[in-house]
Formats: sequence, structure tokens, C-alpha cells
Amino acid sequence: MKFKQDKKTVFLDPHTQLTLSDEKLDIILSPSLYWVKKVSLPLKHARDAKKLLVSLFEDLLPEGSYSYSVYKQGEQFMIFAYEDKNILELLASQGILLSNVSSIHFAQSELDTIKGAIKINDTQSIYVKEGIVTLVPCCWIEESGDLDIADIKLSKHTLTLQQFGHIVDNKSLISIGVILSVFILLTWIELFILNKHIQTIEQESAEVFSKYHLKPTMFQNKALLKKYTKIHTNQTKMREEFSKALKIKDIKKISYKENRLKVSS
Repeated sequence: MKFKQDKKTVFLDPHTQLTLSDEKLDIILSPSLYWVKKVSLPLKHARDAKKLLVSLFEDLLPEGSYSYSVYKQGEQFMIFAYEDKNILELLASQGILLSNVSSIHFAQSELDTIKGAIKINDTQSIYVKEGIVTLVPCCWIEESGDLDIADIKLSKHTLTLQQFGHIVDNKSLISIGVILSVFILLTWIELFILNKHIQTIEQESAEVFSKYHLKPTMFQNKALLKKYTKIHTNQTKMREEFSKALKIKDIKKISYKENRLKVSS
């Protein structure tokens, strides 16, 4: 019998140390771990907005390798950018294994209905301003209490971390893809040219075989070559011996005409 493993909801923040046991975790990311914008777009579905996310964050983000997410809220879109590497490193520093992570959410999607300011660590609080969950220093705003997320009903808006996507950024991936495409194209051209050469050689070989009445297999042709090479060697040796004999007999001329052999000295 399998027992359902306990799950715990935790708030992941760089300035907060979590105390955990071996349980499954639903994680809510602190606003310090992502960038968020609320935008109006002439689109119906979130999936249609995904291709625009890079350009929508183009002038906002510092240098880095980012992943993007979006969901629709009413008639507007909530768009997000985050660095997988930073979140993965923070999880590791807190001793959290990805195998123990059940889901990951943005604070924006889970805490956008909180009232007043909520303290999340010794120096920072969060509160909602114009629909955006904002992170501010504690001294900037009067707090209404500490963060308590034990009873929060989590939304369906989750994100998936790319464990290796941060190693090579998107621009590098595009460059690598272009290089590989060029390499594949050149290889294909080379194979095409090589195939043409092979066809030409095969055609020329067929013409030679036909012209000289060669046998259809190399084995047969090698046997013929060996046979005629032996005949040629024997005849050459015979001519050399015959020439030596003629010199000894002082024979100057040999002619054959009308079935008569004529020898003169």
C-alpha cells in the first residue's frame, strides 16, 4: 500500500533560511527571483503571447540567460522573466532536491490578494500595488503581519525550471544551430558531389568493360590478367632465347612468305 506523501508550501527567498524535512514542496518564489509586468495585448490566448515575451522585456532585464512565462488575468496578461540558474542555486543552498519539488509558483499568482504589507524576512516586505506583488524594504511601509502561506490554495499557474538551459544562452543556441545547419548543408553538398563522382566512375567502368569485352566480375578479370601475363612472360622469354640463337648462327634475316620460311646470313 502506498501512502500519500505530505506536501508543504514554502516561500523561497534569498534572505530566508528554510527549515525542512523530507517532504514534497510547493514553492512560491519571492518577487526578488523574477521580473513581472502587466500588459495589454491584442491577443486572445497566453500561448499567442509567448513569442512576444523576449521583446517585451528587452529594455528591462540586465545581462543574463532568461526563461519566460505568461498567463492571462482578465483582459490583461501577466508576463514573467526569470533566471533558472539563480533559482536552482538557491534551491541547492537550501538543501532542496528537485525530486522533492512538487510545483513552483510566482508570488504574483499566489499572493496578489493579500491586504496590507506582509513581512517576508528581517529587511523586506511584500505588498500589492496596482495589482503587482511588490518587494520593498520594511522601513518603507507599515506592516500588517508576518507571511503565513500554510493555508493558501495554490493556483494552476506554475513554471518549470530548465536544469541545463542556463549553461548556454538563447543567442548562443541560435548561433550553434546556424553553424550546425551550415555544417549539415556542406556535408550534404559534399555527399551529393561524391555520389555524382561515383556514378561517373561506374559509368566509365561499364564502358571499359563493354569495350574490351571484360568479364562481369573482378575475380574473373584478375584470373584473365594472370593468364595473359603468364603467356606474355613466356613469349617474351622465348623471343629473347630465339634472338640469342640467331646471333650465334650469324643469321641476319628471317622472312616468311607464301608459307615458306627463308633464312639468310
